[in-house]
Amino acid sequence: MATKITYTQQGDYLLPDLKLPEQPKVEIGIWGKRHLRYIEKYHPIIFTNLLTSCKLTSYLADIDKQAEDMFFRLVKQFAEKEGVTEQLKADNQMLWVARMNNIRNRAMEIVNSELIYT
Repeated sequence: MATKITYTQQGDYLLPDLKLPEQPKVEIGIWGKRHLRYIEKYHPIIFTNLLTSCKLTSYLADIDKQAEDMFFRLVKQFAEKEGVTEQLKADNQMLWVARMNNIRNRAMEIVNSELIYT
């Protein structure tokens, strides 16, 4: 079975009409977008290989899912370990917010260093 290649005239040159196969539409979250920016800037060969092999979208979706799961797991573990409970939220809302913000920031740093910027 032969594949017919078509060409387009660009000035004096005939260029092949190349296009990547359709990829499924997948919503990439904030973690996947951060990792995309990172590999585009610091690992362009990996980025190009993933893009041209049509694996970029699924790769980023997987990174996004892993990072999100890790983030929520860390937040839950830190909150349990440090006694940041619903009771604290009811008793002292400002203290609860401050502690949860601290926990979320630490969890974000861990996810960034272990998954996103590696």
